[in-house]
Amino acid sequence: MSDGRMFRTAVVPGPPRPGTFGKARAWWGGWPIGQLAFLAACALLGWLFVQNVLETMARVGILPGFGFLSSSANFEIGESPIAFRAGDTYLRAILAGLLNTLKVSLLGCLLATILGVAIGIAGLSRNLLLSGLVRWFIEITRNTPLLLQLFFWMSLAKALPAPRQASALFGTVFLTNRGVYLPSLTLEGGLLGLPAVLALAGLTGLALILALRAAGRLTRRTGAAALAFMFVATLAFLFLSGARLVAEAPALSGFNIRGGLNLSPEFAALLTGLVVKFSALIAEIVRAGIQSVGTGQWEAARALGLHDGQIVRLVVLPQALRVITPLTTSSYLDLTKDSSLAVAIGFPDLVSIINTTANTTGQSMEALVILIGTFLAINLSLSALMNTYNNRVALRGSTR
Repeated sequence: MSDGRMFRTAVVPGPPRPGTFGKARAWWGGWPIGQLAFLAACALLGWLFVQNVLETMARVGILPGFGFLSSSANFEIGESPIAFRAGDTYLRAILAGLLNTLKVSLLGCLLATILGVAIGIAGLSRNLLLSGLVRWFIEITRNTPLLLQLFFWMSLAKALPAPRQASALFGTVFLTNRGVYLPSLTLEGGLLGLPAVLALAGLTGLALILALRAAGRLTRRTGAAALAFMFVATLAFLFLSGARLVAEAPALSGFNIRGGLNLSPEFAALLTGLVVKFSALIAEIVRAGIQSVGTGQWEAARALGLHDGQIVRLVVLPQALRVITPLTTSSYLDLTKDSSLAVAIGFPDLVSIINTTANTTGQSMEALVILIGTFLAINLSLSALMNTYNNRVALRGSTR
């Protein structure tokens, strides 16, 4: 201070923090009376609707509630992952339909992702014939209804030759009008079946990875070590329990094919339709994600001596995942919901079983509540899982 004067800074207090009422009003927003009136009108309409449904059910002699789930279901299910026969409960029938839906949805997501990534990368090829074929496949598949495609695959499955006239692909795969026959692995002996052993191994590996992540030690090396430990532990469990894996190939026996894994025509048509339809959508997502990465990344990778395959796998895809993952999540959710079209080709999925349950019991409202709640639980769980992965990918990309 050359002139001997001292500057003083006045400290002005900031605005007071809002209290509980202020926070509630900010959360509620403007026009509180109008919003309350709207909510009251919605509640009144809902109450009138419920009262009308209850009066109608009472007039036709139907008791509301979910007690029908313990009643006997007098219908058969053509294809079920669990044992089911006429006379079992409706709850078991709905569980069989749910497992069928989960089976086709999980397999559809997995196969559509593999095929979609391959097609998306092939579409960026400099080979004009390959890229042109990919473009035609995507345009035809995306611009035709999925239901029409399911009818096409179902008619194609029915047009296949009978088992006695079917030729074996690679000596072990049969395409017949009674289904697709594939080689399979079975578990002989032991305490648990093969699905239970695989589920136990998967849960063990997931628990190890989550524990490493919670401890902050999850890297590629520790993750690979956890998976190797899971594999060794699974083999040790099978060996100690006296179980052994047996490969079984289908073979023609009489008028039919015995052995191996049999995929029914309905399941094969549904899975093929879902995979083909959504692989085209995922291919477009992958193409857009790869093209979102700047050309400078390609040039820098080529300057380091990497070829195109290494550039895509090591440089481009890790960055493109931030664009690909959210859109792929939407495709997974759509695939799971569109699996309900199985009712049109006779596959006993959840929608088909719920529809039969509603028709035989008269509990249409309760059946719809079960159906809506189940699909909400499936899709919200899948969305939460993919959002967790998406946050991790975005975080990893932002710290590099």
